[in-house]
Amino acid sequence: WNLDCRRNVAVVIGSEATGIDAELLSRCDLMVSIPMLGTINSLNAAVAAGIMLHEIRRQQFSVV
Repeated sequence: WNLDCRRNVAVVIGSEATGIDAELLSRCDLMVSIPMLGTINSLNAAVAAGIMLHEIRRQQFSVV
């Protein structure tokens, strides 16, 4: 809920089966997860990417 996306960001989405490679993850500045409610504990990669990209763009436009 507290992610600040108003700066330049790069998004790395892991595969649904294996996630993100440990070497690549070690190069990332920050790791985030999407808050989930109820019994669902994961999303497919395309849905997760869509949610993250929407939030990044929403925050970037709210600065203007």
